[in-house]
Amino acid sequence: MVGSPYRTVSSTTRAVQTNEETFVTKTTEVSGQRDERFEALVGVLERQLASDYDLGASLAVAVDGEVVVDVWGGWSDEERTTPWAADTVTNVWSTTKTMTALAALVLVDRGLLDPDATVATYWPEFAAAGKADVCVKHLLSHTSGVSAWDQPITPEEVLDTEAATARLASQAPWWEPGTASGYHALNQGHLVGEVIRRIDGRGLKQFFAEEIAQPLDADFTIGSPPENHSRISNVIPPPPLPLPPDLDPESVMFKTFTGPLPDAAIAHTDEWRASTIGAANGHGNARSVAKIQAVISNGGSANGVKLLSPQTIDRIFEAQSDGVDQVLMVPATFGLGYDLAAPSNVVGITSGRKCYWGGWGGSIVLNDLDNRVTMSYMMNRMQAGLVGNETSVALIGELSTILS
Repeated sequence: MVGSPYRTVSSTTRAVQTNEETFVTKTTEVSGQRDERFEALVGVLERQLASDYDLGASLAVAVDGEVVVDVWGGWSDEERTTPWAADTVTNVWSTTKTMTALAALVLVDRGLLDPDATVATYWPEFAAAGKADVCVKHLLSHTSGVSAWDQPITPEEVLDTEAATARLASQAPWWEPGTASGYHALNQGHLVGEVIRRIDGRGLKQFFAEEIAQPLDADFTIGSPPENHSRISNVIPPPPLPLPPDLDPESVMFKTFTGPLPDAAIAHTDEWRASTIGAANGHGNARSVAKIQAVISNGGSANGVKLLSPQTIDRIFEAQSDGVDQVLMVPATFGLGYDLAAPSNVVGITSGRKCYWGGWGGSIVLNDLDNRVTMSYMMNRMQAGLVGNETSVALIGELSTILS
């Protein structure tokens, strides 16, 4: 149990050198409330904004299911005309996968979805082309053998959720399902979302909104309705992925990142926001992510709403793969819907009952079940890489120190 009084966050300043003199100018104001125990985490946000490593961002921590740190700062736009506000949201990329996983876990908890059952039990067409034995747990753990679409495929075609999902059902796996992970970068939401639709009748976007976000009073959407567009902070695309120049075109890594990996600026379009990309087009901020994911760290409930039983949460920690991921090319230990703490974890989540994932460019959410803590960080300036960056590693290190 963690608790201490909130206090207002101070503004951040930096020194600026000109030819004539050095002066101090207020570059951003960090606003919100924080718990003094987590002061070092807020310090990371302040440093990253002051150094311009991050342009605009938000940070939240939930303890025992309640948000105790909720701060934000920086700029919503690259031109620095609009501050990041309390209700600013942004495209969080693969942090969306944790929301899709939670939606599936809700059905598991209700006895409507069995992770050990074949996908074809719920979605018969998926059995085509040698996929009859692919299980739901393989979709949730990136081990299905279907980590992207067969070529040719364009980002625009992926936005047609129904047609893109049907294409996945018809293609053959690229490796033996269940034997290794290959990160389902853009298509995991199509796969898991279709299983949810076949069971419940509602699409992923609607199911998530009505069964998770609305009950938890969380400002997170898969896609984004037009009425929210005015408060979206557009992401700033990162440098291109540094794919090896001699990468085999038949490798899982190559086929996944070209089948397809869109330009990040697609997130600025109405078409992207209107689609249901359960792997990548969730819109929210750190507060909304923490409010939702605190269900995992708090035994299945948050904000007075119970979504999961402890038994369902235990299933997250059943490791489905443990080795170098064929797409990310870094060690990963995937459970049901999340990466798990492991000695080889590349962002420093090395031990304990912890599960997490993040988004392209640097967003991250970590659930620490040992301490009943959820930490989330969402930002608009995307950095290079797909698994963590300077900010997320710093936050994880500071949180580990605080909770040790």
